[in-house]
Amino acid sequence: MSKPHLHVIVLRIVLWLLLGAFAICTWAEGRPSEIRVAVFNDVGTGKSIKNLSEALADKERFVVTKITAEEVRDGALKNFDILIHPGGSGSKQGKELGEEGREIVRAFVRDGGGFIGICAGAYLASADYDWSLHILDAKVLDRKHWARGTGRVQLALQDEAQTVLGDKRDNVEVYYGQGPLLAPANDPDIVDYTVISTYQSEIAKNGTPRGVMIGTTAIAAAPFGEGRVLCFSPHPEKTDGMEFYIERAVIWVSAHRN
Repeated sequence: MSKPHLHVIVLRIVLWLLLGAFAICTWAEGRPSEIRVAVFNDVGTGKSIKNLSEALADKERFVVTKITAEEVRDGALKNFDILIHPGGSGSKQGKELGEEGREIVRAFVRDGGGFIGICAGAYLASADYDWSLHILDAKVLDRKHWARGTGRVQLALQDEAQTVLGDKRDNVEVYYGQGPLLAPANDPDIVDYTVISTYQSEIAKNGTPRGVMIGTTAIAAAPFGEGRVLCFSPHPEKTDGMEFYIERAVIWVSAHRN
């Protein structure tokens, strides 16, 4: 059998190299892109931060770092794609950030960063307090009775829940821990939010009036400048089987950056 000519050998080598490069590119495209997640961990952060960390345990997809208010003021957000403010106390978190820190967070989102607020973080995102971020066009109803108790509640999901959270169901049950009862604030300087879900049942303990919670916004999503905001009044990260909402939320608020 005759040996292949030199040009045939060269052609085979080039073909192998091209196939190898194609395989590498295909593998890289199939891998999930890395999302850099900053989680606020300072005064006002509650114990649910542990549940949040567990919900983001996919190390190949998420790089999660806890940051303080001082680090925010020092410019640490430039190293992240999104910021999460977890449960606890919205007022304490906002006041710990201070006016300077709150403006830095606003600028981060306005310039394309993602923001997720859970319970206290949703209070913080609202446009209703002097310590809040004013990045979600939402006010808080029945502010006097914020300590309305805890327990499991029913949510009615809107069609947008499928796009944002990957959930096709009409109704879900989730843990509630005194999160804000959100409604449109109608601030002309902030884009209106989209309702992802509403409360279908209520918690009315500790002398709080009944009939207020049902129908208010439980999950809201909105753009803010070039960035995205997604807020949860309840706690999916503390609800068995609902933790995937957090993963999907992170992917949604960061999607336009990838």
